[in-house]
Amino acid sequence: MDQNDIVTDPLLHSVLTAAERTRQECLQITHLLEQHKATPGTAPRDVQVELSEHQKQLFSNLSQMRSLHRDALYEVRKTKAETTERRHEIDALHLQLQNLYYEQRHLIGEIEACRSYDHKYQQLPLISMEEFLAQFPEHTSDDESELMTARINHEYEERQKLEDQRQALLKKKQALIAENNRRKADLESLDQDLEKFIIVSNSMRG
Repeated sequence: MDQNDIVTDPLLHSVLTAAERTRQECLQITHLLEQHKATPGTAPRDVQVELSEHQKQLFSNLSQMRSLHRDALYEVRKTKAETTERRHEIDALHLQLQNLYYEQRHLIGEIEACRSYDHKYQQLPLISMEEFLAQFPEHTSDDESELMTARINHEYEERQKLEDQRQALLKKKQALIAENNRRKADLESLDQDLEKFIIVSNSMRG
């Protein structure tokens, strides 16, 4: 597999390219020395000139490779720091998601508890749905919650009317009792006056 298939980052690819050029310069220098059976100090003049040119190119390639290597290390550290930061963000989002799942399960449990709760309004002696809609057809399009609220309000209003009637009858009853007591007192006073009159009449006859 070619290195271009493995390394796709442009900066890393340039480092490898510079390293390959440097390696080729080293191979050419080694080939010249082996070809002339000499060391850099004992080679013929023309070979030394050629070796000098290759060495200059080698040093230039080494300098470029070091610079590219530093840049690559910087980018690697930068990418690693960004990856760590993104990982922390993902961990935080994952924790938030878990909290949302927990809150969702809690709310579902609360909703089920509310649905199964024996509410007091369910025990109210409301008129039937059919009878209510027959009396108030404007509520036909209401949803279940709105319809129940309307039925409860209707029951409240009916009970309020009955309570008003009861209070009115109670006041009337109290007024009749007071009037009856007043008349009873008047009769008792009349009886006393009548007895006094009889006593006085009898004494006058005697």
